[in-house]
Amino acid sequence: MLLLCLSMSACKKAAPLPVAAPDATAEKAPVSGAEVVLRPAGGPPVRVRVRVARTEEQRRRGLMYVQNLPVDEGMLFLFPQEDMQVFWMHNTLISLDMIFIRSDMTVAGVVENAEPLSLENRGVGTPSRYVLEVNGGLAKKWGVAAGTPVTFDKVPGYTARP
Repeated sequence: MLLLCLSMSACKKAAPLPVAAPDATAEKAPVSGAEVVLRPAGGPPVRVRVRVARTEEQRRRGLMYVQNLPVDEGMLFLFPQEDMQVFWMHNTLISLDMIFIRSDMTVAGVVENAEPLSLENRGVGTPSRYVLEVNGGLAKKWGVAAGTPVTFDKVPGYTARP
């Protein structure tokens, strides 16, 4: 269910990258204790257990072909630097909210209820370094919006910046 992530300049006429066929391991990939904690204003902290996509191949694949995503789980995409991140829903079977997170660990913006199986580019028009995907509709339900503080707990490949 990965949304292909591309830089803004690369996605204008980019052809779809080849992706491996669906397999049973995509949905059964372990969530290894890594969590994203969202702290919406006026609400309790929200903890989301995450699969982490650190490599280009992992980011390309994302949550493609996943048919069910538990409400307390998601996927966290780590990028080497802050940039204009853009995703699509190629081979993604469920609606997602995409929460774009800046290097300063605040939400840059949210794409709500991204339509499954769409090739439409989706982004928030401002640079981000991380993107959290969760089930469609949850960001609004939780009160997550631009400016919401975020922390990562036990996320492999992430080192807190001073």
